[in-house]
Amino acid sequence: MDSETRKKLIDQYKDGYQAVADALAGATDAELDSHPAPGKWSAREIVHHLADSEMTSAIRVRLLLASDRPHITSYDENEFSRRLHYDRPIDASLDAFKAARRTTADILDRATESDWTREGTHTEVGRYTMDTWLEIYAAHAHNHAGQIRRAREAAKRIG
Repeated sequence: MDSETRKKLIDQYKDGYQAVADALAGATDAELDSHPAPGKWSAREIVHHLADSEMTSAIRVRLLLASDRPHITSYDENEFSRRLHYDRPIDASLDAFKAARRTTADILDRATESDWTREGTHTEVGRYTMDTWLEIYAAHAHNHAGQIRRAREAAKRIG
């Protein structure tokens, strides 16, 4: 990946928390708890997923940088949703999401060209590079911000 593309993705990554916060602005409990379709997550569940995913991704990038050819494990996001009480208030999860993003962004800003060549092996996708990680997580929060907006819109149509 060229440095200009990488910088754009890092900027997108840094903006991810704000995209989610904007999508949640003014949300009522009814909007947070409405499922836009059967089997789809509510906005509340998405926030908890983002916190869990962000904390996991923060460890993944640290493993890539600090360990030689680390083994990156997957996790079952649906099991997390079922077992980790995704019906709870969202404030602590938003804080965790924001903090993980901020600390990881600080690391990304300091990453050298050599750091960007590091890689490991992911249990599901195989070869897993720093650039792979960035491509996934730069868009992740933005994608979920869109899902939050759609879930809230669905709640308004129902309500």
